Amino acid sequence: MEPLWSNRYKGNRTPVRKLAPPTDITSGVSPFSPFRTASNAQNDPVLILLPPSEGKNQTPKGPQPAIAVYSGVLYKALDYPTLSASAKARCEKSVVIISAKYGALSPSDRIEFYKEKINSAAMRPIVEKKLAGYKLDLIVDCRSSTYQAVWNAPEDVTVAIRASTVVDGERKVITHMSKKTRGEVTRALLVSRSIPKTPEDIYAIVSEKYPCALTPPKDGDPWVLEVIAV
Repeated sequence: MEPLWSNRYKGNRTPVRKLAPPTDITSGVSPFSPFRTASNAQNDPVLILLPPSEGKNQTPKGPQPAIAVYSGVLYKALDYPTLSASAKARCEKSVVIISAKYGALSPSDRIEFYKEKINSAAMRPIVEKKLAGYKLDLIVDCRSSTYQAVWNAPEDVTVAIRASTVVDGERKVITHMSKKTRGEVTRALLVSRSIPKTPEDIYAIVSEKYPCALTPPKDGDPWVLEVIAV
């Protein structure tokens, strides 16, 4: 299936096509999805998975909120301190940071400065326990491949964020822009007036600010939202 395109170079945007399966009007969840809302779910309809960052602020006065400790490129692009109160509340409900030391963190969970490499096998049950309390109806996966190995997100409801550029009419992945792009996409979702409930909704929100393409799942891969670097 061809991807959905947003073309800011020509000033127009391909209308979003509804590709999602039918929705159960009583619950707002696809009746065909095995990942139905848990009774104790604490997040909005979307779960945003972030990696940690190599760059971290020191914590000489003791543990600080995770969102204030991580200071790498993604977190600079997210720019949490400048979010509105409502966007920060949405961040707390929707964002989970996968950590090499702590497993899985909410933005407000307090941590100390650390240097540690991820042990996927050791952290997998910790991450699974944390995510058991979240809705898994729609997932935005901003993790790098290293942290994706800790927990396999269900591909039919997961949108992986990638950064690309266009060279001679062809899209090419640019890994050095991925962290910044994922931070910007996370911020766009948190400040949006609407709450996405489908991959197409994510496309619609992000494409208002960035040229992008949405490709449906194929051969075991999740949905992919490619954000085109201008």
